[in-house]
Amino acid sequence: MSHRPILYVTGLFLSTLAAFMLIPVFYDLLTKNVDIWEFVMAAIITASAGMILMFSCKPEHYNIRPKQVFVLTTLCWLAVSGFAALPLWFKLPISYTDAFFETMSGITTTGSTILVGLDHLAHSVLIWRSLLQWFGGIGFIVVAVAVLPQLKVGGMRLFQSESSDWSEKALPRSGSIAKRIVIAYLIMTVACAYLYVLGGMTLFEAVNHAMTTVSTGGYSTSDASMGFFKSSLIIWTSTVFMILASLPFTLFVRCMQGELHNLYRDNQVQAFIVFLVVIWLIVSLWLWDNSRYTLWQSLTLVSFNTTSTISTTGYAYGDYTLWGGFAKLIFFFLLSVGGCSGSTAGGIKIFRFQIGGKLLNVQLKQLVHPKACFVQRYNGQKISDDILRSLIGFSFFFVLLITVMSLLLTLCGLDPVTCVSGATTAVANVGPGLGKIIGPAGNFSSLPDAAKWILSAGMLLGRLEVITVLILFTPVFWRD
Repeated sequence: MSHRPILYVTGLFLSTLAAFMLIPVFYDLLTKNVDIWEFVMAAIITASAGMILMFSCKPEHYNIRPKQVFVLTTLCWLAVSGFAALPLWFKLPISYTDAFFETMSGITTTGSTILVGLDHLAHSVLIWRSLLQWFGGIGFIVVAVAVLPQLKVGGMRLFQSESSDWSEKALPRSGSIAKRIVIAYLIMTVACAYLYVLGGMTLFEAVNHAMTTVSTGGYSTSDASMGFFKSSLIIWTSTVFMILASLPFTLFVRCMQGELHNLYRDNQVQAFIVFLVVIWLIVSLWLWDNSRYTLWQSLTLVSFNTTSTISTTGYAYGDYTLWGGFAKLIFFFLLSVGGCSGSTAGGIKIFRFQIGGKLLNVQLKQLVHPKACFVQRYNGQKISDDILRSLIGFSFFFVLLITVMSLLLTLCGLDPVTCVSGATTAVANVGPGLGKIIGPAGNFSSLPDAAKWILSAGMLLGRLEVITVLILFTPVFWRD
């Protein structure tokens, strides 16, 4: 395996990252804040590393094989997270472990944080955190559309089969798809920021929250998260855009081409919306009956918090762990659900639950009619055996990873609720967990360094669909 193309592209990513580090610098200069050396120094170090890789490892040709893409995808995420942590390490009184955890959480759009006193942090730091999540969100969509389907991992080939008919005719190259997805991503971000301003946010708050909403990241400019804003328009705007960001972005590209019907006819979108509405109704009615909230207040609280959890955004509007045992259990199960494939959301994804239901249905029919042949279809496409194998493999390793991480976290001296919910929220890229320490009213700052590195690894594995990273640790991968 030639490593020159891999290192060259990694250097390209780092050089681009260095350029974006200058955005907080320009903001500080515009606001007449001259304390910019931390970001400038980080940009210089990152740019130097990137340029060295680019000039020393420039390949003779750029044909990257699937094996190289596995290494490239993981290495780029690690390299970007490692260097993106430098501004936080230089600027804040925190260790590199904390800075790396915060950055990995941002890049993977997880939203777990070790920072406190967000209301009083330098604006350059808040902008950098939001930018990390915004870039991480669009970065994963491009990987999901252009890379993972080619590697046949994590069940993402099903996403390719859903869009193959129109992508081959209307947008023949993945680069064209990615370009249009970026446009849709930008439009959604601007629209979200505009509505946030109408709801009462300042322009600074609106831009930051729009970036972390559309990326389903969940970083906020306040320790109280969305609870800081006492506006129903802001809360419902956030709810709507979290839902939109959880839908397949290729369907938004179709809508831009005038094919609006594809959005509401998609099986995955239908299942996701129905699931959301059912959860809203069940939990809202329960909260209304077991609290002093009115029905409208209950619906607002529940719709926002459940959507935030299912979409893996991780915003908080109040502490839902205080609602009672039923709510705690519901939110624990919702941690791993996720949105749709090809969206910025993490988690298992809705389509995997749908395929699992189809498998169960066929299995029951097969017991009754052992000699019958049943063809399984999804969105009008036949579900092939390799897609089923990848789905089963992903689901198995997803659960196994959470189990192993939970056991490792217990060795760090953490309580069972923190261990299990922490592992789940990391792998599913949700953000807050459950319990007093890492619940929606807490954060991850008090965890030992070993636990933060374990959770950082879980965030990366979860964001890259688990198998993409795990395959690098198999001997067969490195054999010719």
